[in-house]
Amino acid sequence: MKKTEKLWKPVSGVVGRSCRTFLSSSFNCNLNSNPSQTHFINSFSCSSHLQNLNIRHRFFPNLRFPGNTFCSESADKPNNSTCWNCNAVPKAAPFLFCESCRSVQPLDHSVDYFQIYGLDKNYEIDDENLEGKYKDWQKKLHPDLVHSKSQREREYAAEQSARVIEAYRTLTNQLSRAIYIMKLEGIDVNEEETVSEPKLLTEIMEIREAVEDAADSKALNEILSPIFCVGKLPTIARPVSFAALPVLSCYKKSPGVQEKLIQWSKSFANAFRNRKFDEALTCIRRMTYYDRINKEIMKKL
Repeated sequence: MKKTEKLWKPVSGVVGRSCRTFLSSSFNCNLNSNPSQTHFINSFSCSSHLQNLNIRHRFFPNLRFPGNTFCSESADKPNNSTCWNCNAVPKAAPFLFCESCRSVQPLDHSVDYFQIYGLDKNYEIDDENLEGKYKDWQKKLHPDLVHSKSQREREYAAEQSARVIEAYRTLTNQLSRAIYIMKLEGIDVNEEETVSEPKLLTEIMEIREAVEDAADSKALNEILSPIFCVGKLPTIARPVSFAALPVLSCYKKSPGVQEKLIQWSKSFANAFRNRKFDEALTCIRRMTYYDRINKEIMKKL
């Protein structure tokens, strides 16, 4: 009798748990039809759901829980909900640094570059305060400031500081910012994709020739300036001031590289604002050409 009683207890426990799982599953399947059952379902803790999950699948494989009946609240919370060192609750987001104990926090990849600098997720940004914010972060996160602290916090500081630097470089560059905000929208940008438009390719070739022929930094700066000239004149180095040139049809007045970048940046902003992502990708491809030339010139200066 005692052996039977010992065997019955674990079996009854399994059956009881299975029944409770069956009931909770049944209620969840009909939750929308009877709102009063919500209280019953919510009375089960998250741990109870997880403990019964394997048994439910074994005994009742056709039953399904709605996704929102599990611990979705904890899944939605950021990783850095409290300070790892003093358990203080952050007073503001993003939580990169604890003001209570002055500890650098672990990297949270759910925080994007715009959030790091307190900006709305828009392509057109006011970057006047970015440098100041960047310096403020580095005063808190720079690895040299935590050299005497634990290895753990030194690693956090190195990661956070590097991410703040990368965010600053991305947001302050028109092309990088365009590519990044498109990726936040789930749109992959192939940065190596070329353009097959003859007019654009001819223009890029002429600008590159002007860069190669530039005799000094003054000539290079004129290529970057709002207006510069492209053409061939045997006795005058290219590019030169348009005002100093004779009126010849072989010369043409053209916006400088930086002006072209600004123009296509504005076109991208308009396309992105109107959710015309194919058009936005076209703008990025053109910006890429001018950005590369701009970098080539800056290296020579």
